[in-house]
Amino acid sequence: MPRTPSLRVGRHTLTLHRQDKTLLPSDGSGDAITKGDLVAYHREIAPFMLPHLRGRPLMLERLPDGLDGPRIMQKNVPSYFPEWIHRVKVPKEGGSVVHPVCDDTATLVYLADQAAVTLHRWQSRASGIRHPDRVVFDLDPSGEDDFEAVRTAAHQVRELLDSVGLASGAMTTGSRGLHVVAVLKGRHTFDDVHDFAKEAAEILAAAHPDELTTAVRKEDRGNRLYLDMQRNAYAQTAVAPYTVRAKPGAPVATPITWDQLDDPELTARRWTIENVVDQARTDPWGDLARKGRALGPARDALRDLSP
Repeated sequence: MPRTPSLRVGRHTLTLHRQDKTLLPSDGSGDAITKGDLVAYHREIAPFMLPHLRGRPLMLERLPDGLDGPRIMQKNVPSYFPEWIHRVKVPKEGGSVVHPVCDDTATLVYLADQAAVTLHRWQSRASGIRHPDRVVFDLDPSGEDDFEAVRTAAHQVRELLDSVGLASGAMTTGSRGLHVVAVLKGRHTFDDVHDFAKEAAEILAAAHPDELTTAVRKEDRGNRLYLDMQRNAYAQTAVAPYTVRAKPGAPVATPITWDQLDDPELTARRWTIENVVDQARTDPWGDLARKGRALGPARDALRDLSP
């Protein structure tokens, strides 16, 4: 039988499985991505990714048999996960869910070995589970190649957030669009934050009715970009910065600077596991995490902008 490799990561020794297993096919510009590639990427990106994960419940998007096999969206921590992996018990309607929390490199590597290709994080931390410290606007274009509309919408969202006193950053999703993420003090409820995001999106859609929409039904959107604010509800998640997306070529959800938003070569899949570490080293969001503001004044300012 082939030898099962082990890897020392911090204080833990991990047993690795099927490292040559293909998880994602090539996009035509390189080789297919194996589980071993994902493990190596998680080890390298850990210093830049962990600050965005620590203390937050996760949902795991697992591809144990690759992109052509079943896609498992896993919230509950399986019984076989090591005891040293942190967990948080989260109330839900009719019971609770025990989510994994990724606080260290060993956990990040272990999740890669479990074929957890994409990590989806809560907008709140376990220490304040009902009080999000992020508000996320998911900019979803109507067409696969309509990135100019995404670029324009991201500037419009940023301008609105700036006008009500909230600092924000942009992130390619690794799929089709961008996320604009604003930081909060984490004192308000999910309902408060969701209502704020909904009102902000409606103001933008009213100001740009031919370009933007908040219509949930695709058939009602036409060619307009969808301003999705649903990530801000309780128990909802958004892809974590620097996580790999389950697509050919292993594109990565990548924070960018606002100056980079105007780069004509920018697309939602601009970075992959092959080139994203250099981008991460530039610290594109800088001290954004320390610029959280209370939602109350922003909400009052937003209401002054309502038609």
